[in-house]
Amino acid sequence: MTAGLRELKKQQTRQAISDTATRLFLERGFEAVTIAEIAAAAQVAKMTVTNYFPRKEDLALDYHEPFTAALAHTVADRPEGESALAALRREYLAAVGRHDPAVGFTGPEFARMIADSPALIARLRELHDQREDALADVLAADVLGADVLAADSAADPAADPAADPGDLTPRAVAALLTAVHRTLFQQVLDLTRTGRTNEEIATAATRSAHQVFGLLEASLGDYAVR
Repeated sequence: MTAGLRELKKQQTRQAISDTATRLFLERGFEAVTIAEIAAAAQVAKMTVTNYFPRKEDLALDYHEPFTAALAHTVADRPEGESALAALRREYLAAVGRHDPAVGFTGPEFARMIADSPALIARLRELHDQREDALADVLAADVLGADVLAADSAADPAADPAADPGDLTPRAVAALLTAVHRTLFQQVLDLTRTGRTNEEIATAATRSAHQVFGLLEASLGDYAVR
């Protein structure tokens, strides 16, 4: 079997396990389903399940890796002249427009499953914390790069191009921007759980996004402009 076929087989196995687990979770609730039951239903060994998903919670929240990296990637890839705030607002509105699960569009049954599971709520909190850490790292590196360019252009031999390692600004900005996404994500989940249509949810989320991102415009509108 070639490397490409092996990788495809792994992806198919992983997806089959995830789909089986999600079906069982929706039928019986997250806490009521065991890893052994998922393995039996997916017709794989229990170790195979844990190899692909070391944490049971990630069988339900299978998008955890792109989720935690999304904000950092958006800021890192923003075009010249755009601030971190503007980039994140732009991408959030685009995600709402396409009803992206990463911003909470999951379906009523799935949203209720999350709301009814303390373990999944705790895992979501961890994922939000991880995306905050990733965003803070990108912002700190961005500020450092800007300082280096500024020092070079100033042609001042006494200029210190290194950013102050004690500067909490990137961390504080990341916390504020991630808090906006936490708040909006929860709103979408809550509306989804009540059975609102995707179009209704998108309308409400768009309105809320303009409101809460707007709260930060005065303080962060000119921060981390590329």
